Amino acid sequence: MKKIFKTIDDEISKLEKVKMDLLKEKIEGGEKMKIAVSATGKGLDSQVDMRFGRCPNFVIVELDGKEIKSTQDVENIAAGQMGGAGITSSQLVADRGVKAVITGNVGPRAFSVFEQLGIKIYQGSGTVKEVVEKFADGKLQEMKGATGPMFMGKPGSGQGAGIGAGMGSGAGRGMGRGQRSV
Repeated sequence: MKKIFKTIDDEISKLEKVKMDLLKEKIEGGEKMKIAVSATGKGLDSQVDMRFGRCPNFVIVELDGKEIKSTQDVENIAAGQMGGAGITSSQLVADRGVKAVITGNVGPRAFSVFEQLGIKIYQGSGTVKEVVEKFADGKLQEMKGATGPMFMGKPGSGQGAGIGAGMGSGAGRGMGRGQRSV
């Protein structure tokens, strides 16, 4: 019986040490997190791109508490895709281990991917550095749903942001809201 109590005491001591280590790390600001920011360019001085799926670049920022520890520029390979840019972009940043995304708008498909993966999405504008600092201070609004249309098209492509997706063969491709091609 004494052996069992000794084993239990040893395990409790180990758990208390782990708990103290975690508490010490939290107090010292050791909560590390990766954030992806949709950006118009590279680095902390670039502007937040209002489009998630079709932004040209992502800046992946690693925070340690409120301090920026590192950044990585990732070209958005989905920016020029004809369709599915939101899904591809979501997978691109999720594969880098991010826990949060900061952007201007996000479409329903990208939102759904992030929701399934437990990645939070925040709305922000300004420079990448500014929004990351606001995020670290808890001053950004979390998105509770998609804010962009299903299909935004490329500028000058003649493909509009129709909301009539699924209502006919031309829906979402230059047609007006909810109109269908005949």
